[in-house]
Amino acid sequence: PFLDISDEEMQKILDTNYKSVVFGCQVFGKTLIDQKQGGVIINITSMSAIRPLSRVFTYSATKAAVLNLTMNLAREWAPQGIRVNALSPGFFPAEQNRKILQPERVAKILAHTPMNRFGEAGELMGPAVFLCARKAGSFVTGCHLTVDGGFSSMEF
Repeated sequence: PFLDISDEEMQKILDTNYKSVVFGCQVFGKTLIDQKQGGVIINITSMSAIRPLSRVFTYSATKAAVLNLTMNLAREWAPQGIRVNALSPGFFPAEQNRKILQPERVAKILAHTPMNRFGEAGELMGPAVFLCARKAGSFVTGCHLTVDGGFSSMEF
């Protein structure tokens, strides 16, 4: 529950999900700017950046912050030929979310996922390659590409 979120828990999630991205963008952004050859940065957000999910308030908020950062950096760095985009995965089984994926929760998620399954890590490679592609992705910046099996297209 929201009222039970401790400062320690919030700080840990902010550090992991947001500050690490900010610092990474600062390091790689500076390198790309200094090299004067353009480039691509892909941040990882989540579909919950747009459609907040219950039980993970701080996670959703930090992923929304990463999406906002991505759009702002895209605007700021476009003149230098640097494209900044985000991948927004849906439900991909990972160690950190297994504890909240109880059978009834899995059934609910799959009922709202038109493809009726979880994503597999390899399914993020194609979208990442597209976003990095010099030709196919050359006019794409400030976007978030959602890879969620159709989950975000469903009404609740």
